Amino acid sequence: MPIQALYLRLQIPNMTLLYHNTSAIIQVERENRPYKRGAEMSEVAPLKNGWMLVNEGRIIEIGSGEKPASNRYDEAIDLQGQLVLPTFVDSHTHLVYAANREDEFAQRLAGKSYAEIAAAGGGILNSAKKLAAASEEALFESAQHRLEALIRMGTGALEIKSGYGLSTEAELKILRVARKLEAESGIPIKRTFLGAHAVPASFNGDTDAYVKLVIEEMLPAVVEEGLAHYVDVFCEEGYFSLDQSLAIIEAAEAYGLPAKVHVNQFNSLGAVEAMVDRGALSLDHLEVLSDKELNYIGESQTIATALPGCSLFLNIPYTPGRKLIDANAIFCLATDFNPGSAPSGNMALMMSLACSQMKLRTEEALVAATLNGAAALELSEDLGSLEVGKWANFMTLEPGYSLASLAYHFGHNLISEVYIKGEKRT
Repeated sequence: MPIQALYLRLQIPNMTLLYHNTSAIIQVERENRPYKRGAEMSEVAPLKNGWMLVNEGRIIEIGSGEKPASNRYDEAIDLQGQLVLPTFVDSHTHLVYAANREDEFAQRLAGKSYAEIAAAGGGILNSAKKLAAASEEALFESAQHRLEALIRMGTGALEIKSGYGLSTEAELKILRVARKLEAESGIPIKRTFLGAHAVPASFNGDTDAYVKLVIEEMLPAVVEEGLAHYVDVFCEEGYFSLDQSLAIIEAAEAYGLPAKVHVNQFNSLGAVEAMVDRGALSLDHLEVLSDKELNYIGESQTIATALPGCSLFLNIPYTPGRKLIDANAIFCLATDFNPGSAPSGNMALMMSLACSQMKLRTEEALVAATLNGAAALELSEDLGSLEVGKWANFMTLEPGYSLASLAYHFGHNLISEVYIKGEKRT
């Protein structure tokens, strides 16, 4: 039976809302898939002239054509011919930070490399210094402002990493702010402990000593307050070796924290195979990737997360998205929104870069930015597609715009309205 002729139903409680008069609803699902991989990513199931019934924030029925009888809903919301899509799920951000780093951008324009700036005390260490001096209140206010901007651009759920603290109290401070952001915004937010983002200058290059602090002091403190869902490590030359990264991940596993790991941004250290073998939830960056590593990911359940905004801003290679999808990988897009290497939280722009630079089809880019992003945060039971039982987190494009418009009009915010749990937010 074609999906246009289908509607799915749950028991309809009181105070049901009808959203109707759409040009189409895109990425309607009916199979409760937690993700799509390989060729499946081209399937977005448009439902022309679609409508949805929503109760208590969740989709309880979805169909097309003539709207349901008026006695089946309490209020009707006319979407006036707009296109409806699920909101984005941004599975990799560093949203909580104290200050931007435009000065470093100017240094890069003058010819210095990202590595040279970092070696001179810039980069992550610069952000850590500024964050240490900021109060939780100030961090919350600035991050809340950024989060509101992301929602206006269609993001309906995200991850926030720590990593700009590099001390126990500062790392806790970031994660507390992220927890408060979720409570205040109503947006689902997963928190990742990234104490091993860089080695503080006070350790004089003694990475092993800092790893010991991360494992023996930071990690237990994070767990005691229930502040993190995941652990992350920057496994890269000049930061943390594979052995050091595995030691941190093993320690986090003992507390029940899965791994989402920065790997292969500048160098291949053997982390892809090692992290896949340990059951990492996602591997993020992957700009430097051999065919062997690529196929290893494609045969696994580990999600490959590309961060094209970072490639654009640092002028480094893009993750080979086309090859990963052709290798049957679970491929995901995220922004890496941070003040140093990816100062943009525009997920539609990530879709555009994925299409133009990684050779994805628009449908694949949408799935990578929605359902697979939800899978990378273990949220796909509730988010990532428009499906009976899921939260009614969706966005609309004005009449005349199509799915292809999101990638075609790069850098523009074409989102007309954003609904979170059925409530209009923009």
